[in-house]
Amino acid sequence: MNRFAEYIIRLRWLIITAVFLLTVYFGYQFRNLHINADIISSLPDDDPVARLYKDIGAEFGGNDMGMIVLETDKVFSVEVFEHIRQITDSIRYMQGVSTVTSLTNIIDIKSSEWGIEIGKLVDEYDFPQTQAELDSLKEYVLSKEMYKGAIVSEDGTAAAIMFTLLPQADNQAVAEEIKSKIERLQLPGKLYFGGLPMMMIDINDLIISDIVWLIPFVFCVIAVILLISFRSFRGILLPLLTAGLSVIWTIGLMVVTGYELTIISNIIPVVLLAVGSAYTIHALNSINHIYLHDRKQALIRAMVYVTIPVILAALTTSIGFISFVFGAYLTMIKDFGIFAAVGTLIALLLSIFFIPALISAFSMYRKQPQTEENKQTILTHKILLPLTELLFKHPNYTFAGWVVILLLFIIGIFQLKTSVNIADYFKKDNPTRIAEDVMQQKFGGSLPVFVVFTGDMQSPEVLHMMMKTQHFMKQDNNVKVAQSVADLIEQMNDAMGEGKKIPDDKAKIEQLWFLLDGQEIMSQLVNDDLSKGIIQSKFASVDSKDIEAFTERMNRFISENQNDNYQIELTGMPSIYVKLNSSLINSQYKSLFIAIVLVILIVGAILRSASKGIFAAVPIIATIVVLFGFMGLTGIPLDIATVLVASIALGIGIDYSIHVITGFNNHLLEKMDAEKSIESVILLSGKAIVINVLSVSAGFLVLLFSQIVPLQNFGLLVAISMFGSGFGALTLLPVILILANRKRRIIANNHK
Repeated sequence: MNRFAEYIIRLRWLIITAVFLLTVYFGYQFRNLHINADIISSLPDDDPVARLYKDIGAEFGGNDMGMIVLETDKVFSVEVFEHIRQITDSIRYMQGVSTVTSLTNIIDIKSSEWGIEIGKLVDEYDFPQTQAELDSLKEYVLSKEMYKGAIVSEDGTAAAIMFTLLPQADNQAVAEEIKSKIERLQLPGKLYFGGLPMMMIDINDLIISDIVWLIPFVFCVIAVILLISFRSFRGILLPLLTAGLSVIWTIGLMVVTGYELTIISNIIPVVLLAVGSAYTIHALNSINHIYLHDRKQALIRAMVYVTIPVILAALTTSIGFISFVFGAYLTMIKDFGIFAAVGTLIALLLSIFFIPALISAFSMYRKQPQTEENKQTILTHKILLPLTELLFKHPNYTFAGWVVILLLFIIGIFQLKTSVNIADYFKKDNPTRIAEDVMQQKFGGSLPVFVVFTGDMQSPEVLHMMMKTQHFMKQDNNVKVAQSVADLIEQMNDAMGEGKKIPDDKAKIEQLWFLLDGQEIMSQLVNDDLSKGIIQSKFASVDSKDIEAFTERMNRFISENQNDNYQIELTGMPSIYVKLNSSLINSQYKSLFIAIVLVILIVGAILRSASKGIFAAVPIIATIVVLFGFMGLTGIPLDIATVLVASIALGIGIDYSIHVITGFNNHLLEKMDAEKSIESVILLSGKAIVINVLSVSAGFLVLLFSQIVPLQNFGLLVAISMFGSGFGALTLLPVILILANRKRRIIANNHK
């Protein structure tokens, strides 16, 4: 370590120059940074549900469905029909749009004096004009399941314009163009934009908003904490410089390697600002406590003392992030894990190479030694000293207090819930959230459901089963509308005067089918060779229990009705939500288990003590119990952001225990007295831990001002985890060491 520190000081100008050049390079890459808020694109290709969902998009002209709702006092009026036509025409010829359906262009099947007539519900160039004609149209529309609750609300006060986007389209760009184009029409009445494509552009805007003002806010908050803690320009500049450079390098590296910023990787800058400053804080704290007349030797000794615990802390933090690569379902969470780990290691390298080089090159040394007089601080003498006395005086009571706290929070763990509804990402007063609520009330929601049939689409048996499946689906209160080619065949048969049913004769079906050829709707319902067809529907509820109950019922129905002549499969957003729900739990278990095992092994291996590896993990495991219990008791759900918290808390929070354990080892070698070593480490490392907890927690608490709800919860929970793990490292861990040491002494005395 001495030789290592000397090399850094000797090569200081080379290190500073290299850091400067790399920062310019990675900073230049920001011009190519792209944001991708589409969660669907993050679904893994090897998952059957996700793969089927994507296949439907490719085969049936897109599965990304958007809705525009025009709410007015009276839909059935010439003026409103004209507005609906304007919206429909504005969208239908846009590049990237697959289909558009509204009152003004939807298919209509009815009988006529010549037999059967297949056309449009209304003539878009000659709308009904008289009130009698409009009332008659309203009565007709609301009498048909194909229209009621699908494109016009049951109370006749809202009309929906449905559209799908092509699979290869840039969904965010197309959705943004649609929204902008419709808003420019300045139509009277209330307009609501919903569905996944529309939600994605709003999430995109919120991500940009968060980046623009939250990151400077985090900088300012951490700067204030550092100013209060170190009371020096150096104490503010160096930690923030390390954190800022690690953010620039990490985001630049993402761009260089072709990755995009997502709703999850959006928090990497905040994570690195909070975490990246930690290693420099510990380095500065060590430097501040070592003073020699030869300031170069003082810097070398400080680096020798702090380098191993800082490396160990960074490795364990990286493990917390890397665990997502092995346990996460969404690729965006895996990407977050990779680059958060890379950013952590960058912050480590900057702390042990760049910061000492900078201090040496610009003589940023402490100007005078700390005297006993100026060591009299509130933190040391009003908090840490009394805490040390309490721990030595009442170790058993302290340990028992922790046990009681853990038992109370274990109760909350059993109340923990999951949430994967994208609408919940928005605050309740957000226009997107309001739009989703309106669509749920008026049109049965915007969550698409697809039931895929593989077989002969002109077979009476297959079409009968499609109708049976639709009827079964609509038994659920959250499914109001279901549509398939079987509906059209049934309506045509009824228009022919032979009853609303599927003909039993395949030749009869083929005759009816011939009349449907060329209709725009057919490409949405069956493929070109008629070997596959889908039932399209929407699910109204966003409650996890309702979604799980529906998918379970449907999967059971499908398994009971499969045969050799056709295959039935279920997909859509409810199925994906269920998969996400289960993956949240599974990834939480996997990533936590991987992180805990690796942390214990690495800490134990470096400290050459399995027991110390376990001791170091105890406070953070206790913190995770408190964390999950708090989530259960307060109703904060496990979602795509909060699922990250436990592993991040383990990776970051274990740092505090590592500094206590390694500090204890160093002091024990000097003092040869375990209890004096524990006291010394609390007073020395304890200061850095408290400063670190405050700065990291403050950085994450800034996320409470985020516009994205899961990120608000994420910030709060990480801050709580930091307080818990810091408090555990300064109370629970020392108590364990005290009790273990006293037990060894008793055993040793008994042997004597």
